[in-house]
Amino acid sequence: MTELIILLIVVVTALVFDFTNGFHDTGNAMATSIATGALKPKVAVTLSAVLNLVGAFLSVEVASTVARGVVDLNQFDLNDTAEAHKLLLVVFAGLIGAIVWNLLTWLLGMPSSSSHALFGGLIGAAICSLGFKGVVWEGVLAKVVLPAIASPVIAGLIAAIGTFLVYGITQALPKEGTENKFRWGQIGSAALVSLAHGTNDAQKTMGVIFLALVATGNLGPDAHIPFWVKATCAIAIALGTYTGGWRVIRTLGKGLVEIASPQGLAAEASSAAIILTSSHFGMALSTTHVATGSIMGTGIGHPGSQVRWGLAGRMVIAWIVTLPAAALVGAALWWLSHEIGVFAGEITGVVVAFAVLLALVGYIVHRSRRAPVNHDNVNDEWRDEKTQVEL
Repeated sequence: MTELIILLIVVVTALVFDFTNGFHDTGNAMATSIATGALKPKVAVTLSAVLNLVGAFLSVEVASTVARGVVDLNQFDLNDTAEAHKLLLVVFAGLIGAIVWNLLTWLLGMPSSSSHALFGGLIGAAICSLGFKGVVWEGVLAKVVLPAIASPVIAGLIAAIGTFLVYGITQALPKEGTENKFRWGQIGSAALVSLAHGTNDAQKTMGVIFLALVATGNLGPDAHIPFWVKATCAIAIALGTYTGGWRVIRTLGKGLVEIASPQGLAAEASSAAIILTSSHFGMALSTTHVATGSIMGTGIGHPGSQVRWGLAGRMVIAWIVTLPAAALVGAALWWLSHEIGVFAGEITGVVVAFAVLLALVGYIVHRSRRAPVNHDNVNDEWRDEKTQVEL
């Protein structure tokens, strides 16, 4: 009975992460369409939510990467109850690290990688539990770190070239009519990014829940991911997307580049192509890195556009910090729940760690109300603020 309760808490925590992933990353698909007026804010997040839901069922390659390519399952004797519970605790603590980082960066309106937050949390908890041997470093390097470095550069380059060509081809056409046509095109490209996001990001939570089921003996390490896991993850990320991560949407749509419809179309087309390709090959890249690189590329590709390099620099710092910051939180929560579990019982340690998560979530949500961002003010003129709220 205790094992079932712990498993339920872990699954709920995973779905909470999936929800935060949805609202944190809505801007990746819809920020430019909202900024250019191609879609009304509420219509945009509704469309994105539906397509995230659909996309979550299209592939499980990324889920396999998360399930088998970050934490080394061979280091756990899953026939030993204590060892299996150790893996379950790694998953739980890693999720908390990811959720806390997602919410903190959302509070600051800072686009960062939900994927890297998750990987960082898992890596930190695994190291705290087993040492450095608990991580599949080859998998992390090949399918997480290298794509993180390459994807924003490639996305930016493709978007810059696309923007340059678009403006070159259409420069003799009437601006007003051209802008309207590009807004229609943006609806299609933004929808494709949302579909691609579902095929990539929802898979990560599926992989984490798979790890939890393996740890409790409900699935074997080589089993297929059950349909109910796919469905619940798809619904959770869709609901999160529908709530709209307005702070991050505002930063991407208004803060980084003052973007026009042709640039928005180029950015979204570039992002969709790269995300779909990576999903096919099981690369768990950051859709945030791709979308941000694409938006910056449109600013470079259109002479006269203003790229706010100071903000871009702060984003890059956040990207670099994400993995180690989430790893520290994951390690700390693993240590807390483990130490309390030794003295007061395993379930007590898990409940205390979950209570810490709820307290942190409550604090961050409370702070966000000091400077609210929603669908009514998401397109207001950008001020040169460092963050959207003071901590």
